[in-house]
Amino acid sequence: MEGKQAGSSLDSLISSFNKRVSELQELVIARNMYPASSIPDLTAIDTALSSMELQVQSIKDRLREETEAIPKAKKLIEASLKQQGKLQKMSVYAPSHFPDKTTMLNSDLNRCLLQENVKKHEQSSSALRSLQSEEEASVVPKEKKGRGSSPPLWYITVDELNSLSSYMRGRLTLEKVNAAVNDMASYAEANAHLISAPKQKLAENLWEKALKLRDIVTTGAVKGKHFFLETDMKGPMLKLDNTGKAILTVLRHLGRVTETRIGQNRVIILMKPN
Repeated sequence: MEGKQAGSSLDSLISSFNKRVSELQELVIARNMYPASSIPDLTAIDTALSSMELQVQSIKDRLREETEAIPKAKKLIEASLKQQGKLQKMSVYAPSHFPDKTTMLNSDLNRCLLQENVKKHEQSSSALRSLQSEEEASVVPKEKKGRGSSPPLWYITVDELNSLSSYMRGRLTLEKVNAAVNDMASYAEANAHLISAPKQKLAENLWEKALKLRDIVTTGAVKGKHFFLETDMKGPMLKLDNTGKAILTVLRHLGRVTETRIGQNRVIILMKPN
């Protein structure tokens, strides 16, 4: 449709130029009848007509070239429309994104690096577990076996309390003293846990105390026994006050505990029944 419209326009233009050429030819005939040299004013007209003839010929040549190119252009447009239709049909079945070569290479590289990192992580984890096992084996003192599974709970009896002098007994009751025995067992159990626990399972504020207890447990007086420090006496019954000191005096007198000093630490050792 567009080709027909273009051809019609060109035909009209050519017809117009042909008419103009005819008029110019008539003027040329008139010029030949009256030479420009005989009429001075006709010299300028002659020059103008010659120039116009050249321009008209140039335009006619151009129009002829354009007219000859129209069929080729129409064929090119038809071919382009067919190609467009094919591409539209293909786009329905094509994925929305085609990864370029660089993306695919990067993907393969990342997959290889991931596999390598996984292998390294597994090797590191295995080595770490091995080191942790060695650390636990080296940190836990051998004396743990000698202390038994739990601290002794050696309560006193009414007769033992009554056998004490009134000065030593003071206002202490059987319930208070035996409650203090429970506290001492709790202190000793907590210390045993600090001694045997690996570093990664302890809070930072407990690690320093754990190191101190591990030094104490290797000494001869404490070796293989349950113990606690005087600074551990924080209740609920046994505290580092006058009542707590009185209870320790009674228990030491009745053979329930013994005391020793290791460095700057006062260590109370729990005794077992005979």
